[in-house]
Amino acid sequence: MVDRLIVDVMESAGIDIVVSLPCNMLTGILSEIDTRLSIQHITVCREEEGVGIAAGAALAGRKPALLMQNSGLGNCINALMSLTALYHLPLFMLMSHRGGQGEKISAQIPMGKAAPLLLDTLKIDYLSVTAQADLENLKTFIKETYNSSLLQAAFITGELWDEAR
Repeated sequence: MVDRLIVDVMESAGIDIVVSLPCNMLTGILSEIDTRLSIQHITVCREEEGVGIAAGAALAGRKPALLMQNSGLGNCINALMSLTALYHLPLFMLMSHRGGQGEKISAQIPMGKAAPLLLDTLKIDYLSVTAQADLENLKTFIKETYNSSLLQAAFITGELWDEAR
């Protein structure tokens, strides 16, 4: 249910192409995207590959989104800054926020703590989606990405799925 709501928000905000990497927390969202005729979905093997595809899509007038785990942020910082940010290409990144409270995989914790700090350092605005009540703000945030040609991100936290259960 919450997966469908998130994709509804993405679709109504104008996203028409999604580049993604596998992520257990995003599986439902990615499956829902695959049911939408209005959103093209491209899977990639590396985050920076996704940044490049999204940049090309933006140059072609599309509204791209990159979906990945927050751990992938470290893999694509150079591409984000030397391509997307440098040329003021719009890109919305939706990241599962791993490494928070209750995380079972200890390797996720360091990047879970670092990801928001990295975005702050890079001057990339972001928001955290922790409850369904945040989805209206998410829609406004995504629209701002494309209306102002920004690079912005949102974290989807485990609390969102906990609330939905």
